[in-house]
Amino acid sequence: MPEGDTVYLAGKRLHTALAGQRLVRGELRHPRLVQHDLAGSTVGAVVPVGKHLFTRFDDGRSLHSHFRMDGAWHLYRPGMRWRRPAHEARAVLETADRVAVGFALHDLELLPTADEHTLVGHLGPDLLDPAWGEEHAAEALRRMSARADHQLGLVLLEQRVMAGLGNLYRNDICFLLGLTPWVPVREAGDLPRVIALSHRLLSSNKDRPEQTTTGSLAAGEAHWVFERAGRPCRRCGARIRTADQGEPPYARVTYWCPRCQQGPAPRPVRRNTGPRRGAPGRPPAGR
Repeated sequence: MPEGDTVYLAGKRLHTALAGQRLVRGELRHPRLVQHDLAGSTVGAVVPVGKHLFTRFDDGRSLHSHFRMDGAWHLYRPGMRWRRPAHEARAVLETADRVAVGFALHDLELLPTADEHTLVGHLGPDLLDPAWGEEHAAEALRRMSARADHQLGLVLLEQRVMAGLGNLYRNDICFLLGLTPWVPVREAGDLPRVIALSHRLLSSNKDRPEQTTTGSLAAGEAHWVFERAGRPCRRCGARIRTADQGEPPYARVTYWCPRCQQGPAPRPVRRNTGPRRGAPGRPPAGR
């Protein structure tokens, strides 16, 4: 599932392309929405909230989308060939000079803009909220502290605590903290530091397609432990280990250094967990 900064960047690109523009084509191909035609509507804004996107229209409605594992928004010029099959398209929003196509958007809703909170009101503070400040950090701290007995790696993924983190960041955040993802939150020490680090890493990557936690964008050097199973730790040289964390079907592949990270850990498993095709980087959403 994409990280919050991927969704933020997709929203930024869609907003730049569509905001203030009238739709000459507004097809919704999701089975629940095929009866709706958005042609003639004007896009007011495209707003990311955690891992959710809202495309707001001048008629008081919003189109909500969530990428899940394989969804994406692509931008094209009229007449350009799409990079994914047409049967995967769930939304086509076309203006005079741009075409936004939402592929594999399993979660697609059309609702009054005033009701957006019904879909995202349960989320914790959005780490990429432009207004992020002390109140947001304090609320994240309150929610994280309430999960004192939960494993840190799972809490970092919980969108009800902080919205925006995914598997990439939670693995490398734990490495930078020197803790295994299985450490209970109550033993994680400086929780404000955990929150500040989460905010800093997402913010540092939000305006570009490449993602790095190490500070390097060179191929193969962007991450500390994520997708580096069996390779030497960048700090100590020990082999990076991997195992699943969480209960099926929501277990996530987890990476850690057995020397640099202190705390409990399960027996590692062997699997092919090398870098994803095209890494470092992210899906072409919002181009």
